[in-house]
Amino acid sequence: MRVMTWNINSVRLRAELVLRAAAELRADVICLQETKTPDEFFPHDVFDSAGFKHRHIQGMKGYNGVAILSKIPFDDVAIHHHVGREDCRHIAVNYKNFELHNLYIPAGGDIPDRLENEKFGHKLDFVDELTEWFGTHYSDQSSLMVVGDFNIAPYEHDVWSHQQLLKIVSHTPIEVEKLTAFRAGLDWVDVGRHFVPMGDKLYTWWSYRNRDWKKSNRGRRLDHIWVTQSLQSALKSHDVLTSTRDWVQTSDHVPVMVELTIERL
Repeated sequence: MRVMTWNINSVRLRAELVLRAAAELRADVICLQETKTPDEFFPHDVFDSAGFKHRHIQGMKGYNGVAILSKIPFDDVAIHHHVGREDCRHIAVNYKNFELHNLYIPAGGDIPDRLENEKFGHKLDFVDELTEWFGTHYSDQSSLMVVGDFNIAPYEHDVWSHQQLLKIVSHTPIEVEKLTAFRAGLDWVDVGRHFVPMGDKLYTWWSYRNRDWKKSNRGRRLDHIWVTQSLQSALKSHDVLTSTRDWVQTSDHVPVMVELTIERL
């Protein structure tokens, strides 16, 4: 079973790119963030014709939005809200052997100070609430996967320059501390770092401002896949499809995929 996650930055604009990436990765499940469309305008027909007939979406005009598109049936669909806002950032479905959560953690603005920047405070509170929420509703014995754009690059080699980004939102010590607490809450396995050693660079996002993103390689690992310990033995492979960053009118994020050796139905 192959699960792909991608911050697509407008699903209506890039639906065909989603299917192209899914075909290259042979994805059974697609999780999208920043779909940026109300549910009534979601391009269902595009995904239906490609075999992703099981869909759970929550979107809004112009901002945020998450979607789970699947060739495999699921049940127990859920929408979750955090920090007192209904802003389309967390949905979940249940498969036979695990529950899948798709997250879009707030970006947090540009100033890493909650007193000067309400968006940064919202981000920190959101991660705190996720930690408490998962800890309240599940245990470390639960079979869970969380995927999505977490908007935090936690480790030294998850960014192009650890020292230069310590005061840049996405890699500040307080954000790393919050995400580390979230991961420790259920002893999650960070799938990217399960397969890629800590000493190796690993990125999933390159700014649109970089004219030659490949040459400068000023990337960050903002997109993540985590599983609880009960699924660790099922982890088979992991891929970051960096080639999509060269596609025409593409997202500034690239798809991340995990393959599980698991009974699909």
